[in-house]
Amino acid sequence: MISALDLFRIGIGPSSSHTVGPIRIANAFLADLSQRGEFERIAKITVELQGSLALTGPGHGTPDACLMGLCGFEPETIDIEAARKTIELVQAERSITLPGDRQIEFDPRRDIDLACHVIPELHPNGMVLTAYDSAGETIERGEYYSTGGGFFASAAVLSNAPDDDLISAGRNVRFPFASAAELLAICEAEQLSIAQIVRTNEAAFRKESETEEGLDRIATEMMNCIHAGLAREGELPGSLRVKRRARGIYEKLRSRERPNEAETLMDWLNLFAMAVNEENASGHRVVTAPTNGAAGIIPAVIRYYCYNDGVLETSKARDFLLTAAGIGLLYKQRASISGAEMGCQGEVGVACSMAAGGLAAIWGGEPMHVTTAAEIGMEHNLGLTCDPVGGLVQIPCIERNALAAVKAVNAARLALHAGSEPRVSLDQVIETMRQTGIDMSNKYKETSLGGLAVNVVAC
Repeated sequence: MISALDLFRIGIGPSSSHTVGPIRIANAFLADLSQRGEFERIAKITVELQGSLALTGPGHGTPDACLMGLCGFEPETIDIEAARKTIELVQAERSITLPGDRQIEFDPRRDIDLACHVIPELHPNGMVLTAYDSAGETIERGEYYSTGGGFFASAAVLSNAPDDDLISAGRNVRFPFASAAELLAICEAEQLSIAQIVRTNEAAFRKESETEEGLDRIATEMMNCIHAGLAREGELPGSLRVKRRARGIYEKLRSRERPNEAETLMDWLNLFAMAVNEENASGHRVVTAPTNGAAGIIPAVIRYYCYNDGVLETSKARDFLLTAAGIGLLYKQRASISGAEMGCQGEVGVACSMAAGGLAAIWGGEPMHVTTAAEIGMEHNLGLTCDPVGGLVQIPCIERNALAAVKAVNAARLALHAGSEPRVSLDQVIETMRQTGIDMSNKYKETSLGGLAVNVVAC
């Protein structure tokens, strides 16, 4: 089992698999060289991006993320402005300062190769780093894969071969579960909620007080992201020249005199989700939930339903996140949360499913209601493609988060009104998503080679 706090990661936009993952991969590659006493021998480093990392990498900020990682920046603590200034310096001076102030020649145009023709077999998000000594001899060649949500693995791990370079994040927990059926059986036997089961399992990773602090930090970061998105105006970066809309919508909602209740619900959910994803599209700080491309859905639902008189209800937010994590862990274990593997059903679809389950829980639903809400949330996102226009996480990504937030609320309501066990289980819908993702054409899986990406002129 992995931790709920591994599923929710603080990082930067616009894509957890294309920015957070590559930053962490570069960090790990350099750390490995250092541990083996090879760091001082480095005279040159090259990066080869493969598959989706190459095809949509420029629009997703992947080359810059590689530079950030090589310069020692970490996703959770990164200073965006400092990182951007560092990148400008690398590009101007054609050299890079590795951690420990070790400077080597590095020309991003030469040393970062967008190998669009290479589609890796193990995972569509391939990244190869090679370190050379002053004689041009290879010191180390690392083959990694960014597997979605900021997670990554080496080729050896994905090939089920021994790998001493990657430390597993998994732990033995008190209540292990590998399916929704197992999770529900544990809840029934122990008379505990899904949130309580996940909270108990978190004790294998850290003290309970530290888990609560971590959850509070995640919720706070989500709310900060919404507030930042509501405050900013102007255009999003990239050739599409998409205008930020959240600020304008916010002003209209605040000035509305006699709001219709149903319209208000949709408008505010739309607004909160779009605010987050406009921040994400700008490369600012967001929380993977479970990915950056789907980062607006869970925060939007939390902001609308876990606030009281302008204050976040901490206990509600914790239970929401723990329940959502329990659902997300099932997708991570049994399928994938990578758009390059599953299409957008693996990102927005999973986030919608997680948000629906979390909301059903804080509305008082039993574990069966929670898994039913999660099932409904995914069932109506099956087959959702990932075809970003211009390789940017903007069209249709921003509006798609808004629509999924509303859909998550409806899924929770339908689940709570259900009078019997559903005909379709959460395990069945997760397996259906996995099979659909495998069958889906690669051009609809974060490559910008099909769908809206080819039918909408990008500039």
